[in-house]
Amino acid sequence: MIQGVRGDKERQRRQEASPLFRKSCIARALCLLAGMLCAGGEAMAIETLGYQTIEQDGPFELRRVEPHVVAQTFVEGDFDDVGTEGFRRLVRFISGENQKQSKIAMTAPVGQETTSEEIAMTAPVGQERAGDRFRITFMMPSEYALEDLPTPSDDRITLRAEPGRDVASIRYSGFWSRSRYDAHERKLRDWIQAQGLEVLSEPVWARYDPPFMPWFFRRNEILIEVREP
Repeated sequence: MIQGVRGDKERQRRQEASPLFRKSCIARALCLLAGMLCAGGEAMAIETLGYQTIEQDGPFELRRVEPHVVAQTFVEGDFDDVGTEGFRRLVRFISGENQKQSKIAMTAPVGQETTSEEIAMTAPVGQERAGDRFRITFMMPSEYALEDLPTPSDDRITLRAEPGRDVASIRYSGFWSRSRYDAHERKLRDWIQAQGLEVLSEPVWARYDPPFMPWFFRRNEILIEVREP
């Protein structure tokens, strides 16, 4: 009986030490985390870019994007690295590294008080080529007009009102790799050509999820402004 118990424990130790077992445990942990994230969707919900779907064809869509305001910064570097640097700058801005002028009422003379303001996170984070640099953007919450937003403390960040426009999009999940981006951009350009649409802009890489989101639940998109010729 004792030998049988020892044999069971030894088999369990060998099983737990195997790479396949460890990979299985990691996969189950990621699934559990993803389930918790999805179950808490309301608590974690953030505002996303508003648009109307004009046409849908599998992973492709033709959309009419609503006007919105963005905070933008331009970063020099490689495709895979600029997003991290731009993201850090913009997160600091919405986290309070900004200056908001507030009038102080009922004083003589009337003065100005400089305060800071936290701004809610939105999605997606945009990345697009701009000459020899990349433009990284955060959409500002729709409750803000351009003139209502605080001034960024970092002079590398500016605020811009983006007009409404029509865009072609492709949606995919998975890792944030250059190879996956390039493959899906080619698919989107082929679809645009097949629809007889004219390209008006550089593609924008739109990422909707935080880095800790399991890759198989991530929402990634590529957007290209288009019009009918």
